[in-house]
Amino acid sequence: MLSLLLIIDASLYQSWGTRLDTSFLKYLNTPEIMIASASTFQKITGTFFWVIISFLFIKIFNKVITNKINNVQQGFWLQSVIFLLITAALIIPVRGGLQTIPVNQSNVYFSKKMFANHAAINYGWNFFNALTHKSITKNVYKYFDEEVAKNIINKRQNKLLTANTDSILNTTNPNVILIVWESLTAKVVGCLGGEPNVTENLNKLSKEGILFTNFYANGDRTDKGIPAILSGYYPQPTQSIMKMPNKTRSLPMLPKKMIDLGYKTSFYYGGDLNFGNMNTYLRNAGITNFVDGNDFDKKDWNSKWGAHDHVFMNRFAKDLENKQSQPFFKIALTLTSHEPYEFPDTYKFGKDTEENKFRSAHAYTDKTIGNFIKFAKQQPWYKNTLIIIVADHGHRTPKHEGAFNSPKKFKIPMLWLGGALHQKGIKIDNIASQIDISYTLLDLLKGDNSDFKFSKNIFNTSNKQYAHYIFNKGFGTLTKNGLYLFDYVSKKPILEEGTAATVLDSLGKAISQDAFQDFMDRK
Repeated sequence: MLSLLLIIDASLYQSWGTRLDTSFLKYLNTPEIMIASASTFQKITGTFFWVIISFLFIKIFNKVITNKINNVQQGFWLQSVIFLLITAALIIPVRGGLQTIPVNQSNVYFSKKMFANHAAINYGWNFFNALTHKSITKNVYKYFDEEVAKNIINKRQNKLLTANTDSILNTTNPNVILIVWESLTAKVVGCLGGEPNVTENLNKLSKEGILFTNFYANGDRTDKGIPAILSGYYPQPTQSIMKMPNKTRSLPMLPKKMIDLGYKTSFYYGGDLNFGNMNTYLRNAGITNFVDGNDFDKKDWNSKWGAHDHVFMNRFAKDLENKQSQPFFKIALTLTSHEPYEFPDTYKFGKDTEENKFRSAHAYTDKTIGNFIKFAKQQPWYKNTLIIIVADHGHRTPKHEGAFNSPKKFKIPMLWLGGALHQKGIKIDNIASQIDISYTLLDLLKGDNSDFKFSKNIFNTSNKQYAHYIFNKGFGTLTKNGLYLFDYVSKKPILEEGTAATVLDSLGKAISQDAFQDFMDRK
């Protein structure tokens, strides 16, 4: 069977461009379509290879294995118990070891050439991995006919695609540094009305740039936040598109668009890039230069995720200190403010409770980023650079009043800094979210943002602006005039506020339906 799968894999790759998964099973009723993808030479040599290999295997099996089976004698009952325990222990090699993150496709992606990455995938593992992940054939979030849903969205979204103000940049080709801050919720950011003493550097810096005061995450995990930021793509309620390379390769990608504009791209992360298949996603995005946990000494790691933020950001700064080819687009993803909140510095708020450890970890990362901005201001490239600081998602901590999945959990900071700004010290209170970042940035850089079909322009000041976020089995949609929070399990609203709540009912359901249909349709 494995030999047959190998032949199918080798024969179809040239036409399909993907390693063996369950896609070919869809053609079992019409095999001529699948067979047409292979050449006559492939079919003849493949069949010959399969027959020979199968024949040899059967001969060897009968000679070696069958004889041993025939000679097996009844053993002591304790051997059965030991055998069962050994069998159960196979879960360790199946998941690739005892490390935090089980093996996935990202573990073997190593090259900027996608063919080389595909060649490194174990075809048998890839097939059975896809087979054991239940495919979805029905849009369970469907409330309207598809055209009706699109009309509901377009009626509002089409009014929000252009900025109502002059460009906030003094150049159309600035260097861009994107710092994605792990788990930073607005609840601990003083300049957004949160706790005043946690992010003291961010609070001060907010007066030097552009602070977005009504900004929201679209999901609740990093593997949902990264595609939202870099692909302008809504998360899925119970799945993550970043974990599905066959789907992510067709997503719009900000790094690719930046490369088209002449930018050099890099991605920095202090941990394991295989987390959530992030490595595969980022290579599909066109990024070729990576720095990850393998570039840091293990003594500089916390117990779980990777290098401490100050070590990681020092490396980021060191690379930027060297002569840079401009314009550049560099992305840095922090990690210390993720549980278990371990770092080699003072716990500003103590660590007697989980909430205080959370506050202390963010104060530490805030200090680290503050030091990086001080460094950046002294560099010759700073005057032509835009620095974007944004969270990957909000957080349940500190505990907030009201519904668990209310906007308080999803509200996050976004701050734009740098010498490339000609408008500074201002606040933008337009309702916006992570999926709007790529579209808006490309608009400012005169790039092509037409592929980001779910996005809006953050600098559009219309009162029709909205944000839509998705959580497990539900969504929230909000404007300045209302909020609609819906649960798909009970099929009832969790929260309805403001005069626009009724309209947001339809808009939220239409967006959820349309986004999930797009997810299903990607192959």
